[in-house]
Amino acid sequence: MPVDFTAIDFETANSHPSSACAVGLVKVRDGVVVERDDWLIRPPAAHAEFLPFNIKIHGITPEMVAEADDWAGQLDRLREFIGRDVAIAHNAGFDMGVIRAACAETITPTPKLRYLCSVQVSRKTYDIPSHRLPLSAAAAGFGEFAHHEALADAEACAAIIVDAARRHRAADLPALARATGLRLQRLTAIPLKL
Repeated sequence: MPVDFTAIDFETANSHPSSACAVGLVKVRDGVVVERDDWLIRPPAAHAEFLPFNIKIHGITPEMVAEADDWAGQLDRLREFIGRDVAIAHNAGFDMGVIRAACAETITPTPKLRYLCSVQVSRKTYDIPSHRLPLSAAAAGFGEFAHHEALADAEACAAIIVDAARRHRAADLPALARATGLRLQRLTAIPLKL
């Protein structure tokens, strides 16, 4: 099915959502990956501690991001890659929460994104014991991949949406959302506290 979107995945330095340390992005046109990009991000000073647990998961260390752009310095690149696409993420609440929190922390405008969660789509598409990314991707026919590597995770997420659109005979993301009883969400800024 000819679905167009951008899949996105973040890795974080610690449990604070603004501590993004890597992003992977995959652009899909007519159900085919046409562009990929990924880069490291230097977390904001207030949330720059890399916890051993997080390092063990993704392998990114403070030394690796020391020269990387900070959130504000990479935000235009992120916006340009996504453009007007609907963003797709596996557990989108986490990834959209990273964007919201990092924008709030750095006092940068929150992108006005529409998004859809591939975990929710997976739950409406596959009869599997868990909808964790590796299992959902396998159900979509996507082979083994380096889980918790941002670009690999974004590619796996893209495969789930392309396969789900085919299974539900959805011509685009709004049709996929309707077929699965979901709706496209809109990212909003964290309200200012007065």
